[in-house]
Amino acid sequence: MIDFTKFTLSNGLTLLVHKDESTPIVAVNVLYKVGSRNESPDKTGFAHLFEHLMFGGSENIPSFDQPLEKAGGENNAFTNNDITNYYITLPKENIETAFWLESDRMLNLGFSMKSLDVQRQVVIEEFKQSYLNQPYGDVWLLLKPLAYKHHPYQWNTIGKEIKHIEEAKMADVKAFYKKYYNPTNAILVVAGNIEADEILALTEKWFGGIPAGEPIHDHFIQEPEQTEARFKEVFRDVPIDSLYKVYPMAARGTKDYYLADLLSDILSNGNSSRLYRKLIKEEGVFSELDAYISGDFDPGLFVFSGKPSEGYTLEEADKRLEQELDLIKNELISDFELQKVKNKLEATHIFSETNVLNNAINLAIAESLGDANTINTEKEIYAKISAKEIGQIAQTIFRTEKSSTLYYRSKQKKDAAK
Repeated sequence: MIDFTKFTLSNGLTLLVHKDESTPIVAVNVLYKVGSRNESPDKTGFAHLFEHLMFGGSENIPSFDQPLEKAGGENNAFTNNDITNYYITLPKENIETAFWLESDRMLNLGFSMKSLDVQRQVVIEEFKQSYLNQPYGDVWLLLKPLAYKHHPYQWNTIGKEIKHIEEAKMADVKAFYKKYYNPTNAILVVAGNIEADEILALTEKWFGGIPAGEPIHDHFIQEPEQTEARFKEVFRDVPIDSLYKVYPMAARGTKDYYLADLLSDILSNGNSSRLYRKLIKEEGVFSELDAYISGDFDPGLFVFSGKPSEGYTLEEADKRLEQELDLIKNELISDFELQKVKNKLEATHIFSETNVLNNAINLAIAESLGDANTINTEKEIYAKISAKEIGQIAQTIFRTEKSSTLYYRSKQKKDAAK
């Protein structure tokens, strides 16, 4: 059980305070409810660009890292489809340094052409190195637009194409900041051996005077039901063929989401999971094979990725995977198999709750979905899931007409066969 106290400031900032007496370290987490889904289709990659820009200095603090390092702190951030999250860990006695740093960049980010140009180049290099020049790096640049035709999940967090970052104008960047980086759109979580009333006083002191910002009314075009299987094949300079197959699934926080999450664990969590045991260990069809869910706030994807073993074609491996999916759709799993996966999931949750930063981040994400307390109630949801429900969700998700399949073939093999 993760206890917390919730406050809402007059400017709309949500504050959650979690007391953990076991650690001298305090986690200060600021989540902004903006991700790549909030971007315009012709100006993508802005949320990720801002992840970098927010470390470029603010009006009163030219260097973000320097004062934090002096206070014995560390920081980082991540961006995904739905949120941008910044976190700091530091000794309790230096907590006010984190409030000073985070409030100043929320109030007045230091916009300069130099900072924009520097961070623009960092993101462009990341795009090239991680997505264009990396083996299998462009997989999601290919898969997302195959699976999504309307929803903004069709582009990656890094952006749809490099030119969107290259052509980012200062006016566009400032407008993006003004719209999304303000108290109305933020959740502050402070976790550690701290008192709620003291944290509220600090929050009022450092964040209370920041203007609220305009209410945000973003509406995302929802993906219509897929009625026909989609397929794409590419040849790349990689050593081994690879198979990628995705199916639409429910949004995070829904009952079907929890069912799909447990289903993915049954199929591919550990050496005793179905896909590892049958298709890798016993039959040797795949040399590696994973199943996981995307975890998106809007309807997301159930993902399979694998590399066929030597002697098996992509077509053969794909067919064998589908046979295994048919099995879990049509044959009830045993109570033993289900309970084993539930026990493993519960152990993972318990271990995660021993980390003060994990608790701060998880509280922020749950609150951004509508209710921070779901991190406490979802354990009961998982515990009540039945074998019959697992079969039903498998039948709902793993339908051929809903699949999007990518054959990522080795150009080297193709050339060698000539």
